[in-house]
Amino acid sequence: MAYWLLKTEPGTWSWDDQVKAGAKGTAWDGVRNPQAKANMMKMKKGDRAFFYHTGDDKQVVGVSEIIGEHRPDPSDKAWVVVDLKAVAPFPKPVTLAMCKAEKSLARMALVNNPRLSVQPVTDKEWAVVCKLGGYKGG
Repeated sequence: MAYWLLKTEPGTWSWDDQVKAGAKGTAWDGVRNPQAKANMMKMKKGDRAFFYHTGDDKQVVGVSEIIGEHRPDPSDKAWVVVDLKAVAPFPKPVTLAMCKAEKSLARMALVNNPRLSVQPVTDKEWAVVCKLGGYKGG
């Protein structure tokens, strides 16, 4: 299993919206960055992803699961979408500031390339962020 971080503006698509989508999940669309697209193309069914609110929030708020691998974006075939469903909220959101303050996350993409909307997360980074957020799931 690989780990990822997916960023969204909560006014456009929030954690609550993702939860309301239920077990059928929803397509993660609208990504228009070549590096983010390449990351989405590496995602496999069963991978987990941090659900990150951008804007004023700047925090990991939950965990999602990839339930459908990449396919062409219906709105623009040059891009891709993946399907995901909500797994669980974080008991305590983990802010960007918390990640930046944690020395063991100094190399995390979120800390070094905070504008990238779809990012890989290492096993170690996943464990640290989960611990910071009080999340005990996988």
